[in-house]
Amino acid sequence: MQFRSIIGQEGVKRQLRLSVQEGRVPHAQFFYGPQGSGKLQLAIAYAQYLNCSHRTPEDSCGQCPTCLQFQKLQHPDLHFAFPIVKTDAGDTCDDFIDRFRCLMLEQPYFSLNDWYRYLGVETKQGMIYEKESGEIVRKLSLKSFGEGYKTMIVWQPDKMNIACANKLLKLLEEPPEKTLFIFVGEHPENMLTTILSRLQHILIPALSREEQHQLQSPAEQEEQEQYFQDFVALMRNAWSVGRQRNYSALLDLRKWSLDMADAKMGRERQKGFLQFAQQQIRENYIYNFHEPQMNCQTAQEQAFSTKFAPFIHEGNVTKIMEELERAETQIAQNGNAKIIFFDLCLQMIVLIKK
Repeated sequence: MQFRSIIGQEGVKRQLRLSVQEGRVPHAQFFYGPQGSGKLQLAIAYAQYLNCSHRTPEDSCGQCPTCLQFQKLQHPDLHFAFPIVKTDAGDTCDDFIDRFRCLMLEQPYFSLNDWYRYLGVETKQGMIYEKESGEIVRKLSLKSFGEGYKTMIVWQPDKMNIACANKLLKLLEEPPEKTLFIFVGEHPENMLTTILSRLQHILIPALSREEQHQLQSPAEQEEQEQYFQDFVALMRNAWSVGRQRNYSALLDLRKWSLDMADAKMGRERQKGFLQFAQQQIRENYIYNFHEPQMNCQTAQEQAFSTKFAPFIHEGNVTKIMEELERAETQIAQNGNAKIIFFDLCLQMIVLIKK
């Protein structure tokens, strides 16, 4: 993958190219930022640029044997670790690597939910298991295929279980020569501080919502549309109960919470909705400042904000965010989804009323 094939992120690309040109390549880096910002693509393009035989000041050549192998994600010194769900098909990433490559080549800006859907396990939560740490150590101890860097890209590192993460600490502290770790994720708050402290952090900023929408697969666009409709239903009914004493809306909220708790939705999609809701609350709060350049919304979301934003203000925004974050944490801990979502509804009634 070449830098030129990645949408936007010119500042980050410039920073990455410069680190190679000046010989300042940190051995362990963390590319973090929102989903859909191109973090994984940048990590691969960076590794390709670092190893390219005929790179230019702007990009890898795209034609040397190294580039051709990288573009197929099959270079012997390019390795991946990512969340899996243990099945009869296997219990390490190598058992799923062909499918991971296929999805990456077919749909470069895929999400974690897209990956689970591709595996047919979207109602389950994946993990990077302890056994994977042994595979990572083994792969990076092998002799390089050429004279370049061995690169280990860990996608969604917050999904590493504690045992796996702890076993990587020594390797991160004392890596073999010409070894590059790139962690790529969205939730540093869920990672061990001992891992984070060993990484150089590079923020990958969000693309505009319109750019994100263009990149999304039809399935992901449909999922985002459903998240928006669910968010609107929650907020409108909570407002109706709290401010108009419309108790039929309370019954609608009860049904909404049961629909959200349906097992068919799955834990990852439930968490995805709660993350989407947090983003929308932030955008609606910012909308009140009447600075359009500060907002990152689709036209549909902006249309809703014209009427809804005044109800998100200094008096309730922090508490609303805390309730959404708390619900997300409880869902991640396999709490009772029916109780969690109905309790969230009740909290929204009180907070929107303020």
